[in-house]
Amino acid sequence: MIAALLVPLLMPFAAPALARWAAPRLRPVAAMWALTATACVLAAGWLAALGALLLAGTLTVSAVARLGHLIHPLGVAPAVVSGPVTVFALGALAVCGRAVIRSVLFQLRQYRTARGHLRDATTAGDLSILDRPEADAYALPGNPGRVVVTSGMLRSLDGPEREALLAHERAHLTGRHHYFLAAADLATRCHPAMGGLRDAVGLAVERVADEAAAETVGDRGLTARAIGRAALAGRAGSSRPGFAASAVGGPVPKRVRAMLGPAPVPHRLATAAAGLLLACSVAAGAEATAGLVSLHHTVEIAQGELHDG
Repeated sequence: MIAALLVPLLMPFAAPALARWAAPRLRPVAAMWALTATACVLAAGWLAALGALLLAGTLTVSAVARLGHLIHPLGVAPAVVSGPVTVFALGALAVCGRAVIRSVLFQLRQYRTARGHLRDATTAGDLSILDRPEADAYALPGNPGRVVVTSGMLRSLDGPEREALLAHERAHLTGRHHYFLAAADLATRCHPAMGGLRDAVGLAVERVADEAAAETVGDRGLTARAIGRAALAGRAGSSRPGFAASAVGGPVPKRVRAMLGPAPVPHRLATAAAGLLLACSVAAGAEATAGLVSLHHTVEIAQGELHDG
């Protein structure tokens, strides 16, 4: 059983490097979906594996085994192995839970703060303008979703650049990109090695909005210029929540270079890139499932419901 759980436990360490290779070879929309799904599946496999290890370890203790109506404690591994593994699983689950809860609470506070700022904003359709000197712009989800931009940002751009910026933020709202960002953030909080995967999802989300903005304004160069100038003028440490996508998010130089080139077309290795991400997810999910099934079978045997052989 423990051997089957090694894949979901170790696969997240390889995910960031795989994402760095695969993402540039996929179209932005495909990369956004594939990377987010990979992060969620790997996080689920990691948590399932830790849960299985914790349950198996606790059921090796006689008192706990009796509570579970086991005829005898589980003998999945020697005590010298099961003890440290159980402690590791418990500690890792505690760290994951703390990180996820802290992130959720922080994002909710930021979201409430951002929504509160809208009370003082000038509104026009889906646009909310905050009278502030700092330059900032972002898509704030909600009912209704709002494109929030400061007067400082508007003064930093000329008319056509403003149009490209607003088209970018509206693309975030239309595409419901906050769901991808929130899912990737929570999933990658579960494992310390998956921070790079969260960044890859953020870049893919911004690239999707960049392409949508360029299609709306009909000028890739203009969109690149708007992104660059907005990033130069933008202020770090904005109070917006992390899932509120912004035109100044992600590695801006990469985005500008992409916009100065031709529209993305399928890479000749796109199928291989998507296949590797899928294989990574399937392997982690399948091995986690196999480990859980094996644990269930072992528990049934220990309960006397099945018999060896």
